[in-house]
Amino acid sequence: MLRNFLRCTHPPKIHFARRLRKQQTSGEQKLWRYLRSKRFHHLKFRRQVPVGPYIVDFLCVEKKLVIEIDGDSHFQPDAERKDRKRENFLCAQGLEVLRFRNGSVIEDCDAVLICIAEKMGLY
Repeated sequence: MLRNFLRCTHPPKIHFARRLRKQQTSGEQKLWRYLRSKRFHHLKFRRQVPVGPYIVDFLCVEKKLVIEIDGDSHFQPDAERKDRKRENFLCAQGLEVLRFRNGSVIEDCDAVLICIAEKMGLY
């Protein structure tokens, strides 16, 4: 079921995901340094991945884990409602979602990585 949603053939969505990869937030850049190239417990992560109608920040297909890095705009009332809807969709696809504030990743990336590892059952 998840594989169907990972096969994005909608060109505008693909182009938007590519643009997001080039315009990462500082938190996304910092976390990506640890997740890329199987550096994190030899697990493959992808970034800015289209999943159904959404683009997720990071995805580990093997562990069915989505990691979202939220900037200040995510804490507005309307954005929180949209995030819940998005999270419900992702959970319905069998994915687990972890959310971190952009500032938390920048200030204490080690704690974020420990939290990710614990969620994946690696500690």
